[in-house]
Amino acid sequence: MTKVRVHNFTMSLDGFVAGPLQDIDHPLGVRGEQLHEWAFATRTFRDMHEMHGGEVSIDDEIAAAARQNVGAHIIGRNMFGPIRGDWPDEAWTGWWGEDPPYHHPVFVLTHHARPSLEMQGGTIFHFVTDGIESALDRARDAAGSSDVMIGGGASTVRQFLAAGLIDEMHVAVVPVLLGDGERLFGGLPDIAEQYRFEPVIGSDAAAHFQLRRN
Repeated sequence: MTKVRVHNFTMSLDGFVAGPLQDIDHPLGVRGEQLHEWAFATRTFRDMHEMHGGEVSIDDEIAAAARQNVGAHIIGRNMFGPIRGDWPDEAWTGWWGEDPPYHHPVFVLTHHARPSLEMQGGTIFHFVTDGIESALDRARDAAGSSDVMIGGGASTVRQFLAAGLIDEMHVAVVPVLLGDGERLFGGLPDIAEQYRFEPVIGSDAAAHFQLRRN
């Protein structure tokens, strides 16, 4: 059965999943890139971005699991790009260049309609204006027998958690203190009753938690 998953979602020790002041120069917020150094070092990440080398480790094994059996993604508009309000034009095509690393349909949550955008490598961005349930229905249809990945950012994941729509979630907690930014679990009082924790796997760079829906 198709699962709805979150994977490689990284949190600081003080509970932030993005730094403050996100903009085009700081898409992860100020100092937010420090959250993802555990993933940047892996062979999986470097292969995705056509770079050589990278570590083969427990972190790499966990990072690679995010690519297994995924047929569609759902992301928020903030993850697609820094533009707010109406689209001024169709010049912005995402952070990833002409060949984004998805290589399957990606459904972007937004309040402002825009035609679908076909990129190199099989990625097609579809812009969904009628909410998370509609995006999930379309993503499931596109994924077929494969899973749907909720790719972020934090607001998007919170919406799906609040609606009880996420089956599995991997969170990597890293030894970084950001002091400010965007939290993941704020405003979710029932989450402890809805999910159970699987055993923690640790490395020098991150502690990896798995949440599964009860």
